[in-house]
Amino acid sequence: MAKADTQQTEEISSNTSGVEGASVLVAIPTLNEADHIEKCIRSLITDDDRIQKAKFVVADGGSTDATCETVRELQTEFANLHLIANPKKLQSAAINQVARDQREAQHTCLIRCDAHADYPKGFVMAIADSLAEKQSASVVVCMDAVGKTNCFQKANAWVVDTPLGSGGAAHRGGAKSGYVDHGHHAGFNLSWFDTVAGYDERFSHNEDAELDQRLTAAGGKIWLNADVRLDYFPRDKITSLARQYYSYGRGRAKTIAKHKARLKLRQLAPIVILIACVAGLLLSPVYPWALLAPIGYGLLLTAASLWGCASMNSPCGVLAGPAAGTMHIAWATGFIHQRLNR
Repeated sequence: MAKADTQQTEEISSNTSGVEGASVLVAIPTLNEADHIEKCIRSLITDDDRIQKAKFVVADGGSTDATCETVRELQTEFANLHLIANPKKLQSAAINQVARDQREAQHTCLIRCDAHADYPKGFVMAIADSLAEKQSASVVVCMDAVGKTNCFQKANAWVVDTPLGSGGAAHRGGAKSGYVDHGHHAGFNLSWFDTVAGYDERFSHNEDAELDQRLTAAGGKIWLNADVRLDYFPRDKITSLARQYYSYGRGRAKTIAKHKARLKLRQLAPIVILIACVAGLLLSPVYPWALLAPIGYGLLLTAASLWGCASMNSPCGVLAGPAAGTMHIAWATGFIHQRLNR
């Protein structure tokens, strides 16, 4: 699916007779987001009459830059903007704190926003309307990866939205709305959020998937609204990508252990690849045919690079294979490490 570079500037059409703005509580976790927080808030608090009555809460985890000063300046312009401290620092703790301490009697839905994301106009009320229309426990949205800074980020952005990068996850560049078991968190029915006790603050990563596990187990439905989309800017260095996916792997292992769940095929694949490649290299001095596993995987990544060059119409695509390989191996390593040390 082609990505629209102007997606963030397009206004989402919303039902003006939908949810009352006063029923909406918006949580924005921050930590050293001085470069992004003003743009984020201005994109969220538009001239929509309903949004003026929503309550926006920035929960700051102890920023050492100008994040809080910027928010305080914006408070003089936006009367419905609030700033609180998040002593636990984690995003999950910030959202729980807002839902617990900042809610008022009229609040029925909780919207989660990330300070470093680009939001289309009308995002907040579109999510609130979708929650009401579908009578769902949660609404999630699609993310379209966009590369801007360098060749690696462009290749990373292309490959992460392919089955090789995301395993076909519905919210990664998907185009079809429907009920799912997981997606990028956007909004919650506060009654359902209370029912499952919010996020598990012991999770620094994969906290969203872990919450979705409890939500669906309790009978809640998660609606993927593919008409509301966010641009996501992936890592632009292979080292930072490796750290990110290593943490994702560890988070998934914690979720699996907590719920005694099974891995999906797309999650099992990178673990099998890592084990097969390592075993192949170790056994190759005795069994040369064992090299078929790492050689085969190398050919797959080479094909991904060629595919990337052709699809992107750019030599930057040659880095698609290394980006995909980094995701697979780092995620699998993190998962195995967490399982062995649980």
